[in-house]
Amino acid sequence: MAMLDSTVVNVALPRIGRDLDADLAALQWTVNAYTLTLAGLILLGGSLGDRFGRRRVFVIGVVWFAVASLLCGLAPSGGVLIAARALQGIGGALLTPGSLSLIQASFHPDDRARAVGLWSGFGGVGAAVGPFLGGWLVDGPGWRWVFLLNIPVALVCVPIALRHVPESADGRTHRGFDVLGAALGALSLALVTYALIEARSGSALVWVTAVAGVAAGVAFVYVERGRRDPMMPLDIFASRQFTAVNAVTLCVYAAFSGFFFLAALQLQVVAGYSALGAGTALLPTTVLMLLFSARSGELAQRIGPRIPLTVGPLLCAAGMLLMLRVGEGASYVADVLPALVVMGLGMVTLVAPLTATVLASVDTGRAGLASGINNAAARAAGLIAVAALPLLAGMGSEAYRSADAFDSAFRRAMPMCAGVLVLGAVVAFATVRRPAPDCRRPECRTHGWVTAPPLEAGKRAV
Repeated sequence: MAMLDSTVVNVALPRIGRDLDADLAALQWTVNAYTLTLAGLILLGGSLGDRFGRRRVFVIGVVWFAVASLLCGLAPSGGVLIAARALQGIGGALLTPGSLSLIQASFHPDDRARAVGLWSGFGGVGAAVGPFLGGWLVDGPGWRWVFLLNIPVALVCVPIALRHVPESADGRTHRGFDVLGAALGALSLALVTYALIEARSGSALVWVTAVAGVAAGVAFVYVERGRRDPMMPLDIFASRQFTAVNAVTLCVYAAFSGFFFLAALQLQVVAGYSALGAGTALLPTTVLMLLFSARSGELAQRIGPRIPLTVGPLLCAAGMLLMLRVGEGASYVADVLPALVVMGLGMVTLVAPLTATVLASVDTGRAGLASGINNAAARAAGLIAVAALPLLAGMGSEAYRSADAFDSAFRRAMPMCAGVLVLGAVVAFATVRRPAPDCRRPECRTHGWVTAPPLEAGKRAV
């Protein structure tokens, strides 16, 4: 549900904007409201499952997600849709880490790697089917069914989980939850995102909000430093490799999120594709990842992560620059497909080694924490990118209603995304080294969900 929803909404944005008479800022919030609550609460969601029961929290997350999806499908206005999307993100923060934790707790260690591989693979299938299914729904029964489709999925999932999935929890003593840290982190992201999206107005409120967002971020770091049981222990960043790879993550996933947000609009608004056509056009990147990411992970284990983490972003940057060929009347075979194939090859080269290197940079007992921080960093990077990129590209509030205006802004945005990827490649080449030989081999080596790295379940993340 969560993986399908994260990929399907971009394809529906032009139709949502027309039906609800929403400007570009509302479309940005339609994407970012979900990402905001998911990024801010995903670590806390994993901890709640550890304490109160992973199956229980997972089921609550599925039900919550389904109810929020119903609200999205019935939303009469852009404001209601945005609020419902924020609620969806809370449900996603409960069910996403819980699903993998259930596998970790329920399977014998000898079978766990295969089970986690299937988990990641099915997530990739959801990511691959999402744009195609979303496009079909938007062109057929309407964009509201993009959200309403989650309800029958939940009706199947909940009874199966209750009947067939054993309950599990972390039996250790829990001193409490870092609710203050989670609230400050989410508040900082929300305020900064608001300031970036509304910066076109140039009002005093935007500046006040931006300053408040930075202040909330500083307060978050101060609180995490002083708590006995923080959501994000700052000492984990004592590992220079872990810090470096998270910096690469920020660059890479900012570019990915910005690209997929704008590319779906470019294909429909400028190139004249239908929603189904745009969704189908974006499939090659995910298909390539599903087919080859495991082999890429194995190659990185043999040669080390430095070369894949340098070459991968450069290939993705080349793919984004090739997207500059996509304009009015663009040919899919001659213009769109080559760009997406090059970008897909870059993602294949990059994503699995990136996740493996994050996990190999810390002690085995902190693998779950490291993965959760890396996942949250990727989502936060995407959140900021979707908010900032239209502003930096000079995209007006009504740009998506004009093919010429949107095309001009898209051509300014793609080099920016490519530049961020090149920066990530430089950071990787300068800082990433081969992990120690005794580091664990992570179980999440197969990956097909392009908007965030896979989670590795492990010790309690909060």
